[in-house]
Amino acid sequence: MKKLFVRLMASCLLLSSSYALSAADTPRIRLATTTSTYHSGLLDYLLPEFKKDSGYTVDVIATGTGKALKMGENGDVDLVMTHAPEAEALFVEQGHGVLPRKLMYNDFILVGPKTDPAHVATQPNVQQAFAHIAASQTPFISRGDDSGTHKKELNIWEKSQIKTDFSGYRSVGQGMGPTLNMASEMQAYTLTDRGTWLAYQTKLDLVMLYEGDALLFNPYQVILVNPERYPSINYQGAKIFSDWLVTSKGQALINAFQLQGQALFVANANE
Repeated sequence: MKKLFVRLMASCLLLSSSYALSAADTPRIRLATTTSTYHSGLLDYLLPEFKKDSGYTVDVIATGTGKALKMGENGDVDLVMTHAPEAEALFVEQGHGVLPRKLMYNDFILVGPKTDPAHVATQPNVQQAFAHIAASQTPFISRGDDSGTHKKELNIWEKSQIKTDFSGYRSVGQGMGPTLNMASEMQAYTLTDRGTWLAYQTKLDLVMLYEGDALLFNPYQVILVNPERYPSINYQGAKIFSDWLVTSKGQALINAFQLQGQALFVANANE
């Protein structure tokens, strides 16, 4: 009886060790990306398909574009997926990233209270919409986190020749989800990507008020971290993932992804 117990224990230990070894040996890729791709549900939709095709597990770090690029610059991740073209161009120009690829696009929208106190919905362009928010001193919640959305918002204020020192402006240093929640609570305006809006809108006391301006175009890229700077990163795995995203299958999956019956992203790697 004692010998049987010892054998059983040894078998359990062997199985446990084998499982631990197997888990440790699972190939992994570290991806820094924006909160918009995370909150929209796109990655939850794509990554199981990629794992089935490649065997790789992708560890996702969702943050603002500025922080995602900084993680790439520091060699803390293997690749980035972001949406701030000027910052991405600098990231590559300075040698931090290689093989930048167009991936997909969606758009930004302006949301706010149903009463629309600044009358943004009737403005001829998004710059005029922003100007009316400032002139009316209506609350505006800015992400203030150096994300792609924050960079786009600041770009619109700049093009509108308006300083963000009016009394209604609030910079909160938060992701898109918390920013939308705060705007809802304060009955304020905010700029958001369409994907996160669709994921959150049923929980918010806000409506979409402005869309369609060319200035609100929102392109995404995928960029590999430079392996010459960080030889220890998983460059091979990152390239396999980048290659897969721009294949006909990856692009078709991006186009097929919907939330509440609406497509969130348009794949454009081959344009």
